[in-house]
Amino acid sequence: MRVEWRRLRAGELDHELIWLAVTVGAALLATTWLTLRLPWPTCTFRSLTGLPCVTCGATRASLSFFHGHLGAALHFNPLVFVGLCAIALFDLYAVLALTTGARRVRMSFPKTGTRKVALACVLIAGAGNWIYLLRAHL
Repeated sequence: MRVEWRRLRAGELDHELIWLAVTVGAALLATTWLTLRLPWPTCTFRSLTGLPCVTCGATRASLSFFHGHLGAALHFNPLVFVGLCAIALFDLYAVLALTTGARRVRMSFPKTGTRKVALACVLIAGAGNWIYLLRAHL
């Protein structure tokens, strides 16, 4: 994996703007959903098997996170908690990069082996999270 700090090139996708808009839009959609008191999402996997899926507790973790109850958010779903922390840090970086015109972080995976390692890390994190949920919430 190669990481570099550089200016945005002409014609290059502005990932900071795109992903900041996506996360702010998702937060607005979730806030609207809760304000309108629409039904909570249910887990089909849990309904069918009685076991939590890899994303079970994501809604409760998100609500706890945004209310500042970080320990509860971590308990409900550790992987979602880590993801929300990463999104918060990225959004802060994106706002700073967009407002100051600073250099941007760009990562590339020039070797196929590196991509496989990254994918393996994601799969291991998902499996570890699921094991935690199975042990903690049965």
